[in-house]
This record gives sequence, C-alpha cells and structure tokens, in this order.
Amino acid sequence: MINAPFLILFAGAAISWFFPAALRKPVLLIFPVVGLLNLIALDPSQSWTVSLFDVELTLFALDRLSFIFGVLFHIAAIIGLVFAWHVEDRPQHLASLLYPGSALGVVFAGDFLTMFVFWECLALSSVFFITARGTERASRAAIRYLVIQVVSGVLLLTGALFLFHDSGSVAIRALSLDEPAGLFFLLAFGIKAAFPMLHNWLTDAYPEATASGTVFLSAFTTKVAVYALARSFAGLDMLIYIGAVMACFPIFYAVIENDLRRVLGYSMINQIGFMVCGIGIGSELAINGAVAHAFNDVIFKGLLMMSMGAVLFRTGEMRGSELGGLARSMPRTTGLCIVGAASISAFPLFSGFVSKSMVMSALLIEHHEWVWLAMLFASAGVFHHAGIKIPYFAFFAHDSGKRPREAPAHMLIAMSIAAALCIGIGCYPWLLYDNLPFAVDYRPFDIPHVVEQTQLLFFSAMAFIWLQLNGLYPPELKSTNLDSEWLYRRAWPSLYGRLCRIAGWGQARFYEAVGSLTNALAPPLRKQAFLLLMPWSVREMLMILMILLAAILFLLFLHRPL
Repeated sequence: MINAPFLILFAGAAISWFFPAALRKPVLLIFPVVGLLNLIALDPSQSWTVSLFDVELTLFALDRLSFIFGVLFHIAAIIGLVFAWHVEDRPQHLASLLYPGSALGVVFAGDFLTMFVFWECLALSSVFFITARGTERASRAAIRYLVIQVVSGVLLLTGALFLFHDSGSVAIRALSLDEPAGLFFLLAFGIKAAFPMLHNWLTDAYPEATASGTVFLSAFTTKVAVYALARSFAGLDMLIYIGAVMACFPIFYAVIENDLRRVLGYSMINQIGFMVCGIGIGSELAINGAVAHAFNDVIFKGLLMMSMGAVLFRTGEMRGSELGGLARSMPRTTGLCIVGAASISAFPLFSGFVSKSMVMSALLIEHHEWVWLAMLFASAGVFHHAGIKIPYFAFFAHDSGKRPREAPAHMLIAMSIAAALCIGIGCYPWLLYDNLPFAVDYRPFDIPHVVEQTQLLFFSAMAFIWLQLNGLYPPELKSTNLDSEWLYRRAWPSLYGRLCRIAGWGQARFYEAVGSLTNALAPPLRKQAFLLLMPWSVREMLMILMILLAAILFLLFLHRPL
C-alpha cells in the first residue's frame, strides 16, 4: 500500500539523504505536506493487512481517532521543519522525517506487533535530537532516555506475546488489567505518557536537546502514548487519579525550576494529566476532550518550545536567572510566546480553553467533584509556571543586559503558524470538534464556563503579583532540581560505590587468607615433589591441567577490578 502515511515520510527521509544541505531542506518539507494531502484524501475503509507466520498483521487502518492524530502529526512535522530551517546536520534532517513517520506508524497500526516495531523506531529516531547538542550532559541524558524508551518497547512486546498466547490474536483492542497482558501494556504506555515516577526521562532529556530538537520531541512521543491509552484503556478508572496526580505534582517543581525548557517539560506532564484523566473517565465528551487537548497541546506547547528555542538560539542561555529584558530586542518572539502562554493557560478565545473545559465538564457530569477541584488547582498552577513564569522571566523581569537580534525569519514563520492555529481553534472550535472521534454537542463559550475560567485566571494572576511584590515567589536558583530521578542519578550511584568499596575490602581479605594458606602449605608440598616424577596417564594429566586452568581462571576473575 504505497499511500500509507508513514511510508511517504520514510521515503522522504531516504530520498533527502542524498541531497546537499541547501536542497535537502525544501525536499524535506515537501513530504509531510504531500503526506497530509494524501491522508485527507484517503478512503476511511482502506486497510493494509499481511500474514506473517500465520499471524495477521494490520500495517495500516484508518478511523476517526487515528485520522485526527495523523493530521496533528503532519502539521507538527511541517511546523518543526520550518522552525529548523537553519539546521545543517544530516542526522537531524533524517530524524525530522523518521521520527514523525514512526509516530504515524504507531497511530495507524492495527495490531500490537506492528505498533511495537514503530514504537522502537520512535525511540531510536528521536534520540538524535538529543545527541546532536554535542555536550556531555546531552550524551548522558540521551543514554538514560534511550534505555527507558527501550524498556517501554520491551514491555509492549511482552504484552503482545501474552495477548497472542491467550487469544491467538495481536489485534489492537480495548484491554483490562484483569488479563495478564493488560499490565504490561499499561506500563509501556505509561512510560511514554510520563506517568508519575515514570516521567523523569522527559524532564531529563528534553531540555538537553537542540533548539529545534525539543520542538519535535514535544510533539510526538507523549502524544503517541495518549493515543495508545485512548485506543486500549478508555474508561479505566485508575487513569482518572493518575491523571489528577500528573496534573498537580509538576506544578511544585516547575515553580522552583531555573531551566525554562525544563519548566515546559513539567508543564507538558501537567497537560498530559488532563488527557489521561479524560481517557480514564471514558465518556464520549471526556474522550473528545482528551483528544482535542492533545491536538491543541502539540500546537501551543510547540509554540512555547519554539519561543524558548529562539531564545536559546540567539543567546545560548536557557536559565531564567540569566535571562530577562529580551522583549526590547526580540519583540515578535515575545508576542508569539504570549499567545502560547495564553493558550496553555486556557484564556477564552484561545485553543486551550475549548479543549480543557471539555475534560473539566466531563468530571462534573460523572460526579468526580474532588478530582475536579484538583484539576482546578492544576489549571491555576499551569497559569503560574507556563502562562506567567515563562514569558515573564525570559522577556521581562530583571534586565539581563542581553540584546540579541530578533529570531530568524523562518523561526518567526513557524511560530506564527502555530499562533494562528491557537487563535483560530480558540475562536472557531468547531473546526476541531467536527473531526473528533465522537459527535460533539458541547458549547464552550456559555456564561458559566467563561466566567469560571476568567475568575480563575484573574485570582491566579493576583496571587503571582502579590507573591512577587512581597518577595515570596521562589527565586530562580542556579541549580538543577531532581525529583524521583534522584533514585537513579544520586542514590543508586552512591549505593553502588559503597558496595564496590565493601567488595574491594572483602577481596583484599580473601587474598590475604589465600596467601597465608599458601605459605602454610608450601613446605609439605615441597616434600611431595617426587610425585611429579612418577609416570602419569594421559587422562590423569588432562585432569590436572583442567584443574590448574580452572584455578587460574578463578583467580583472574577475582583479580578483575570492580
């Protein structure tokens, strides 16, 4: 099936590899545009099924859920490629089509084995955006990122094998935790969705990527996981509470974080919490809200990542303590960043408002009042750390004295496309609603919704101003904050070092004991030296040689440094 969307992007990556850098950029951009037009023209009844060792694999299947994510990933690839027009790095060019192509492969897969193949391609292709930074921190973060992503893939494959063993099929379907495969799939999806305690790969690796790489990274991996959860675990009550925790806990870390792209990483987890919560509710309104918010999040989070990428590109700095006052020399970037901040904060007439309110309404309709209160707190928190903190500390606040040039034209064009989508969807939400998985009967602009959100934003802004004026707002500390990643970045290395020291002490004592025993046995053994002059059979000599060789190997193993 030559018009499968992922094949078009893969073909583009292969073809563009042979072009020089000057021609490669427009060639790269052509393929996601062609892919988007192809997707819109596809017949929803089309599918692509093959047989492999008596297993039916569906490489391509199209429905309303996969269609909306397919459109989203094409748009994200187009915007990302325009923003990255300055990049000359061939591996990043290759990844800029392989990565979204892999995401499309997951979205249109009809079975879990096909999903697994693209799931791993997603991990392998995305890591290039981190290693391309060329720093030691980026290399270490890339290794940690890749290990965790591969673990997610192994869990997915294990779940697929359990599913095939129990049912004889690997077709993607609704799952439950009552079946053995369910837990493996939930963990695999949960890692990529950045569930609590499984989230640190995101806040660790994304801030270490290149200025344009973070834009790509923010668009695909986590949203693929949201798609997989919506496809297989819609209505799982556990997800309601997981989503609520995801929406709330990042606020506390984002407020004290100094690296502004890391702040946006925590903000991403916060927004995914709304999506996971909607999927857990499982009603048509909630699923529509989760999908719509995933669509909008890619756009407005991409806009915020692009604005910070432009700042990094021009200043080489991403710490809030070292920025400020950039609005004077980068006014267009400032204005576009504010559009993204208004969107993520769910201001009326911006895209975040028309999707987040769907999830909030679904919580009340399904009588989850306490969770609704938690999500209300999360909404106020995201306004603090993403709606206010990001533009304030980057472009206003104290004057850092930096006067960089405005962002390049291609970056401004990419940001303007995203900003236009944020405002367009916010003002005309039915453009998005008409393409959601279920028919939509929802009016976001009724008086209660608008008044409630306006009050929330007003009092949140007043709280920020009061804290700032009284010196109570957490300062921008020149440090790296660790949350649960402390376990494997600090606790485990420390424990491993202590174990090595204990093992080294034990090894030294063992050698001392062996030496003492050898000295004690040497005189008697010398008296028995005549035994070596006795005739020995071939079998006996071979046995003695084997024992000596085993003893030598054992001693060499003990002598190996830990």
